[in-house]
Amino acid sequence: MKKIFSRRSVARQVREEAAEIAFLRPHPDHLNNAEESAYRNGNNELSYIANYSKGLPHNDLGEVDPKAYRILLKALCSGNPDDFEAIPRGCTRGKLELSESSSEKDKKKPRGCRRFINPQAGLAFDLEGPDAQSLAIRPAPRIDGAENACEAIELYWMALLRDVNFTEFNDNGDIEKAAAELSNCSDFRGPKEDGKVTPDVIFRGSTPGDVVGPFISQFLLKDIQYGTQTISQRQRTVVPNKDFMTDSKTWLAVQNGFDFSGQDKFDKVPRYIRNMRDLGNYVHFDALYQAYLNACLILLDMKAPFDRGNPYLSSENQDGFGTYGGPHILSLVTEVATRALKAVWYQKWFVHRRLRPEAFGGLIHNLMTGQAEYPIHPEILNSQALKAMFDKNGTYLLPQVFPEGSPTHPAYGAGHATVAGACVTILKAWFDESYQIPNPVVPNEDGTELVCYMPYSGPGTEVLTVGGELNKVAANISIGRNMAGVHWRTDYTESIKLGEAIAIGILQEQKLTYNEDGCFSLTKFDGTAITI
Repeated sequence: MKKIFSRRSVARQVREEAAEIAFLRPHPDHLNNAEESAYRNGNNELSYIANYSKGLPHNDLGEVDPKAYRILLKALCSGNPDDFEAIPRGCTRGKLELSESSSEKDKKKPRGCRRFINPQAGLAFDLEGPDAQSLAIRPAPRIDGAENACEAIELYWMALLRDVNFTEFNDNGDIEKAAAELSNCSDFRGPKEDGKVTPDVIFRGSTPGDVVGPFISQFLLKDIQYGTQTISQRQRTVVPNKDFMTDSKTWLAVQNGFDFSGQDKFDKVPRYIRNMRDLGNYVHFDALYQAYLNACLILLDMKAPFDRGNPYLSSENQDGFGTYGGPHILSLVTEVATRALKAVWYQKWFVHRRLRPEAFGGLIHNLMTGQAEYPIHPEILNSQALKAMFDKNGTYLLPQVFPEGSPTHPAYGAGHATVAGACVTILKAWFDESYQIPNPVVPNEDGTELVCYMPYSGPGTEVLTVGGELNKVAANISIGRNMAGVHWRTDYTESIKLGEAIAIGILQEQKLTYNEDGCFSLTKFDGTAITI
């Protein structure tokens, strides 16, 4: 009985220490960019034009019905489940008009009405790690500011260049034009070389390792050893030059919540991810933590060394298993995912309510065609990207990879990016980040085979490390959503940090529960090295 009571005493101490960690976490103020109360319509009502409203009723310009938006706000303020059921939906009120020919119209009939995705998740609490409401991200860029305009210019260039292979970026004139325009943007915060956006760094992430080597992370290319199965990462891709929501009537129907999903045009040949359209399609259908579970399996299969703080590295007669071993990391890397989602869902619905890029494209179209006036920063309105889009499609709308456009929840932060930040942080804490990835690969021109990666000519050696390629897979997945047209750059940059904080909090609390004397070390997305 003495041993039992001894373990009970240890468990009580662990609970007290974990409670103290939770108690001492800061509880920040949650500040948005104040646009919700900044803009008014012709009737001097708050117009909510710069906020998420997809699925609510809209007028013929795609401007949300202010009364319907206030019903949404009432539900978010009360938290009453019945109030969420009272939120009106545009597809149950609006009429559906499409401008295509009858044969095309038959193909584009909506499947029904889309429902709002889980706003109450942001009100959930967790018994491990930070609660969803205890972490904050900075206010989103405003539509009247240069940062938002520069992010929009990047999105329009992404949409225009979706079918250019990543391996061809250095030899493509349109990529050079995009890089030059982004270099001249007054407040573009993506990666640069010597103060300029170049074809080597355009559309990449902003964390250590993101601009080293091939655009696509090795963890999205190499085979996955799943038990006795070897799984190739050839993907079901979509055909080139097929975008959606390029006409006003379809765009408006989508904003009102009509469901056009399932109309993707798939390629019959499986291919490795070659370009932005391929990557956008990947993040349309991926399972929540798919890329990071795959990365974990790849790392275990290549026998990548564990972090130096793993206590079993120095043990002569024990191996880790349920703690500090393979089964532990395989479950832990996925365990953080839903906790990350709850945190970002609080930011989405209860703090920021940022509009989706497709909705911003509608505002631009209305303004440029003289149908309405909005306080949009002129840098996007005068951009080469916007002009090129109009020359291509005859509208100023932002084309989408997904037939249904964005999901029915606000843009900021991003669910994919927050989960990426959390899962990748766990992997960086578990594996030796400095380990060099053996035999790096890239897809061939048509994406049907992998070929050995040959570093670009020039000074220095491009070494692909575990830490760098994990940061890169987080950026690939997160920015892949931007490439599809459904997210902004800041949705990525701020959300990966949110996910990172969730993962670090969980590691801090779990560390207390292990009997072994070990630790976790990792490099944060801002380059700071920490030990838990």
